[in-house]
Amino acid sequence: MTTSVAALTAAVLAGEHGPAPTDINVISAFWLHNTTRLPGADVTYRNYYVLLRVGEVFGACAFEEGEVDPAYCADASGLPLSDLLADGPLPVRIAALDAYLAAVEPHHLSAQAEEVILPAGTPDVRARARDAAVAGLLEVTPGSKVALIGVVNPLVDAITALGGTCLPCDFNLRETASGLPVSRDMTQVVDAADAVVATGMTLSNGSFDVLLDRCLQQSKPLAVYAQTGSAVARAFLGAGVTALSAEPFPFSQFSARPTSLYRYRKNGPETP
Repeated sequence: MTTSVAALTAAVLAGEHGPAPTDINVISAFWLHNTTRLPGADVTYRNYYVLLRVGEVFGACAFEEGEVDPAYCADASGLPLSDLLADGPLPVRIAALDAYLAAVEPHHLSAQAEEVILPAGTPDVRARARDAAVAGLLEVTPGSKVALIGVVNPLVDAITALGGTCLPCDFNLRETASGLPVSRDMTQVVDAADAVVATGMTLSNGSFDVLLDRCLQQSKPLAVYAQTGSAVARAFLGAGVTALSAEPFPFSQFSARPTSLYRYRKNGPETP
């Protein structure tokens, strides 16, 4: 059973998950910065991404401002994934690991995946569809407490609508749109919760292993919604992660046309 990101990386470098990463080269490397303010909102979201293209797939990792210099792109294209897995800032290592695992098993070819087509439309229409797809993974019972690691306001609303109590945690927010106070202490909200929903950015800030271990120790379901490291999070399905919304690049916010995300459950796709 995969127990940590470091152990998964070591196994990939040892060739235990498929072709040797020394034989898979990065075709293109991207450093992206975008800002978003949805109609009627008073908050501007600022996002930074590392993207590595390998064959038909992209490895992706979001990061905080200043963690990766744009100059990394100058030398990354053409390098074997093994170089980036072994040496580089954490977001680059996560993007490289994501690229490798997605190349070995693309989401659109996975027998475990349930494809959800996000409709064409404006950013707010597509964001609502994406968040509804994530909310469909939640197992919330009336009166239960759900830790939300990485605040997405529609998920706060979805947890509340299902009768749960949301315990939000985020490094960049003080309160949710509905006025709930936001904690900065992940372990505090996880310990107080009956279930946990977390962003893939826990991979890029190094907190994923702590979160995974804590949920396993306390036998708490952990659902992950991931643009960052979606194939990395998939590797922990059934080993601490109980459900996953995987959204590979191009992300919904980068296109106005239909795009796909892929939902996974530890027991396989949900049948009608």
